Amino acid sequence: MKLKASLAAWGSPAFAGIFKSEIRSNADSLPLQQGLTRGSYALSEKLEAMLISAVEEGNFLRVKAGIFFEGIIAGCNCANDPTPVEGQGEYCEMLFDIDRHTGETTATLSER
Repeated sequence: MKLKASLAAWGSPAFAGIFKSEIRSNADSLPLQQGLTRGSYALSEKLEAMLISAVEEGNFLRVKAGIFFEGIIAGCNCANDPTPVEGQGEYCEMLFDIDRHTGETTATLSER
């Protein structure tokens, strides 16, 4: 994914808001499945991001963010399957390395 708007906003008061917006727009590119703790299938529709830290490291901007999303316990969808279908709240922390020249970004799960 590319976070060009976040890169352009680096150092300005608008950075956090723009970063959160771009993360929501790229939710399907995030490793949410690996961040599950309650469910077995990650949903990205209601994703929200919380900026924890942002620093310059060499050619990259390194951003740590808390990611709030939902997961479900995927069942067999049989008529008598008791598995709940409503989303369960999930949280994980991710590191985003944004290339300072291209905006190309990698997202990895962070250990708390």
